[in-house]
Amino acid sequence: MKTVLVKTLLAVTLGLGLVAGGATSSLAVNNQSTETKGKNLYVVAFKKELPKDYAEIIEQAGGQVVKVLPEVGGIQAQSNDPAFLNNLKKLKSIEVASKEMPLALNQPSTISNLAQTASINEQESLWDAQWDIQRVTNNGKSYEIETGGYVNDQGETVHKAVVGVIDTGIDPAHPDLQKNNLGGRNLVPAGMDETETGDPNDIIDRNGHGTHVSGIIAANGKLKGVGPDLGIRTYRVFFSEDALTLPSVIIDGIIAATDDEVDVINMSLRLYNTSKTIIEGETYKTTADTLLWKRAVQYALKNGVTVVGGSGNESLNLDDKKGVTAYLNTLYEPFGITLKGPSTVVPAQMPGVINVSASNKWSKQELAFFSNYGNSAIDVAAPGGDLGAKYAETYDPATADMTSMILSTWPTYLGTPYVYNAGTSMAAPQVAGIAGVIKAANPDLKPAQVSAIINQTAIDYGKPGQDALFGSGEANAYRALMNIKK
Repeated sequence: MKTVLVKTLLAVTLGLGLVAGGATSSLAVNNQSTETKGKNLYVVAFKKELPKDYAEIIEQAGGQVVKVLPEVGGIQAQSNDPAFLNNLKKLKSIEVASKEMPLALNQPSTISNLAQTASINEQESLWDAQWDIQRVTNNGKSYEIETGGYVNDQGETVHKAVVGVIDTGIDPAHPDLQKNNLGGRNLVPAGMDETETGDPNDIIDRNGHGTHVSGIIAANGKLKGVGPDLGIRTYRVFFSEDALTLPSVIIDGIIAATDDEVDVINMSLRLYNTSKTIIEGETYKTTADTLLWKRAVQYALKNGVTVVGGSGNESLNLDDKKGVTAYLNTLYEPFGITLKGPSTVVPAQMPGVINVSASNKWSKQELAFFSNYGNSAIDVAAPGGDLGAKYAETYDPATADMTSMILSTWPTYLGTPYVYNAGTSMAAPQVAGIAGVIKAANPDLKPAQVSAIINQTAIDYGKPGQDALFGSGEANAYRALMNIKK
């Protein structure tokens, strides 16, 4: 059980950050998944492209192929043979193979902020509560330049750019999202729980996180997103209200979004990658899922897709890679795990990904207290919200100010259509929305050019120039679009 739990913790974590009450998210394994119970799942990365006889190779090693990821030269396999990994290690065609475990994200309940959102739900417009979008759009001035699309003579919204949201899904019937919801794909395999049939069109959000992220990007109703006419295409890779997943499913989501020719991918999720992991005396090097993540990101970038990720919510200096490892060891050592070597955040610190830290409502010199940072790590900041200046000083729940968090859409069937939330998960979609309106204004721009514009036009918060907290500064849609207009 120790190995299962810690292997799970090392694999991936959804960057939910904070919800009402200020508690941070945590992980646990879900051992009751119908699809994975009793199975040993593995991720295998071949050195080059997938060989034609990959299925035979896996079978001869004692396993069978479950999912094929030809775009990145990888597969997901299942085997009950204890020698399976050792058999794969002998093959020159394989770069790395490692165990894959299902994950469960245990997040605090949002019920404590329902009373506060009750009065909000009765308002015709929620613009006054959207301090984050006001700041990013210069009080809506960016809308005068580009909203991400337009309404044609038939009253239909034409989307000039599309943002792919790899997350927990979406509420397709939400009144603020209906105009911009372009559907998407469900990548969750059948049988992961009693609701999962493998229907590729089932993008219903069981958790709420994906709907919240989508509203920040492109809400158009009581709430306004960064680009209120951007298209949203959903890639559901998490299932159940606890947000469970497998790393290979996220990789599949990156590939699917790229193949669907989205303009931008938002990933409000992250994992930590270390160079060496010792579990009960057995040493693991770079895991196959991490390598395939890197290949998948490069696949997206090479196909013209801008990729945005959140930096994480542990208040860590990402420049101090050994310090990050030391922090992780305090979590994992009780489970018989030792990590060695430098640690990095995936995907945010991968080449070409825009790594976003979380700024707050009340300061131009301090980040949200939970946000990771690092001079060489952070590209830009964006509003991620927190619980206010007094809470940041005292950490006393009695001082928490919910209105300093980010208000966005929530599945209507989960109790309320709008919820306050905070985290780098909320900061990343601010930047994804900016990237989306940039692409709408100039479709020919490549990912590196989009990233450069966002960095160059960011408002220089913190120390002058590039700094460890804000990177180039706080991203701003209006300034970015004005730069293109010139």
